[in-house]
Amino acid sequence: MKHLHRLFNPLAWPIAAKISVALVCAVLIPMIFTAYYNLQQSLNSVEAGEYRKLELLASSSASRFDQLIIDHHRVVAQVSNNRHVVDFLAADTPQKQEAHRDNLQATLQNVLRSHPDIDNVLLMDNKGECLAATDPKFIGENYSIIQDNFYGFGSLVSQTIENPGMFFSGRVRSPNGEIMGTTLLNIRGEDIWKTINALHIDFQSNIFLIDQQGVIISHADPSLLYHSLLMLPTKTLKQAVQNKRYGVDRVESLDIPELKVMVRAKQPGHATYQLPRSHMAQIVGFAPLATQPWVLGVSQSKAEFSIPLNRLIWLNSTSVVIVGGITAIIALLLGLSISRPIRALTVAAQALEDDDFDSHVLELHQNLAQFAHSQDDIGQLMCVFLEMAESVRMRDQRLKVQVQELCIEINETKRASHVAEITENEHFQQLQQKIQKLREQQVTQTETETEYYQRLQNQVQSLKERSHDP
Repeated sequence: MKHLHRLFNPLAWPIAAKISVALVCAVLIPMIFTAYYNLQQSLNSVEAGEYRKLELLASSSASRFDQLIIDHHRVVAQVSNNRHVVDFLAADTPQKQEAHRDNLQATLQNVLRSHPDIDNVLLMDNKGECLAATDPKFIGENYSIIQDNFYGFGSLVSQTIENPGMFFSGRVRSPNGEIMGTTLLNIRGEDIWKTINALHIDFQSNIFLIDQQGVIISHADPSLLYHSLLMLPTKTLKQAVQNKRYGVDRVESLDIPELKVMVRAKQPGHATYQLPRSHMAQIVGFAPLATQPWVLGVSQSKAEFSIPLNRLIWLNSTSVVIVGGITAIIALLLGLSISRPIRALTVAAQALEDDDFDSHVLELHQNLAQFAHSQDDIGQLMCVFLEMAESVRMRDQRLKVQVQELCIEINETKRASHVAEITENEHFQQLQQKIQKLREQQVTQTETETEYYQRLQNQVQSLKERSHDP
């Protein structure tokens, strides 16, 4: 319990631990704050760059698709101005038209062969009746609805007799400017979508196209075709179904309100959304087409989008950990370089305090001398302490000798004092006088030697008892 308390009490930590923690904190705390700030700025910059990249991809793809539309507009204009087409429509009798039909059919077939993506070429009069076509099954049919919808340079996804596609129409004028009919190019939807999907920059992104109603008219996932991004008004839905606009009986909604900014967008932009089925986070960069009120989008999963961001986070975290580890090692070594001399000083000072320095003088001198060679403050402190310890040790030895000599003198003085007290005592002096007298007396002839010594011993004993009486 005591060790656990010391572990969580910084005041009880060893000085090496305190110095190491202080140095690590002094280095890592500012570094972490700086790295976090730089990381946030970098993440914002990288994120903005990724969004900008998607917008540029969308703008580039939209420009290429615009060029595709413009090229087909030029084709239909060339066909409408072709001499054989004008002569065929200018003929006022069926016989004259039949005379020009071979040249007209050859012209239409040349257009079909030179542009593989074109499915059919139709020539209609002002009433919308097909007079000539590359496929004979269209001749005699009335396409006044298509003619009305696409009169002029326009394009729209609609329904032909068989497959939905894109139409390009152009007016056929007489030499004096009178409108005589319409030339109509039909491009299969599959060919258009292949062209759009061929614009993929990489396999991780998808390119899709929405019209002015927000309906997907091209997507790499066929299951999303002809689905609206938002809920369409009932009137618009009925009109689209009646006109066979998308070639389906029902236009379902994906209901993605985050993509509302894409519908009829005028400027490039980006958005984040989730797929309604998989609920996967997606980001999209979009750009409007210049030739049509359509918007082309380039979508990418959020996971793929976050790869450079996660890489940046990993690099920053790794650098902080590496620098922190190196700093911790340096701090620990520096702390030990300071604490070890201090610990040696503490042991030597404790030995001096316990008067145990002489018994370990060689060991303590060696421990202190290895730190005394440095030229820093610690080395100077060691040198001063060694000199002080040696002085204290020599002084202690001298004091011990003096104390021993003083003890001897004190003992002799005490002994002399005790002797003086005894010899100067009155009873002792009387006893000494009596003994002197006894020595001077002669032993009588009647006393034996034994009796004499017995009598003398009794007298000495009597004097001792008298001298001890108070």
